[in-house]
Amino acid sequence: MKFEQLKLGMSDSLSKVITEQDILTFAELSLDKNPLHIDPVAASKGMFGKQVAHGVLVASLISAVLGTKLPGEGSIYLGQELKFKKPVFIGDHITATAEITELKEDKHIVILKTTCTNQDGVVVIDGFATILVK
Repeated sequence: MKFEQLKLGMSDSLSKVITEQDILTFAELSLDKNPLHIDPVAASKGMFGKQVAHGVLVASLISAVLGTKLPGEGSIYLGQELKFKKPVFIGDHITATAEITELKEDKHIVILKTTCTNQDGVVVIDGFATILVK
């Protein structure tokens, strides 16, 4: 989408169920093999009582919204503020949403509120993204 097509309040989202394979693949790619994520026995003794998804794995769904839906193809990620509010577990259905809160016309910068919620509507991640749009 071109900058001129964007309006305050526009939003879009996508959803995904987090699987154990997602977590194991992300652990391989990121080299973050913390047992809290990949070892069910060790995780059962941890603070959450079971395996938890990597926060950045879940946050990557925000990147998917920004790069494919709003603002979409060709947008350039300049920054992201994230607050990890609640854990995400295997089988959780996560919806990532981005909403335009500010448009800086002089530099074609878009500020978006970013949120990830689980199947119960609980916010698991929130923050703001800064995007450059042509």
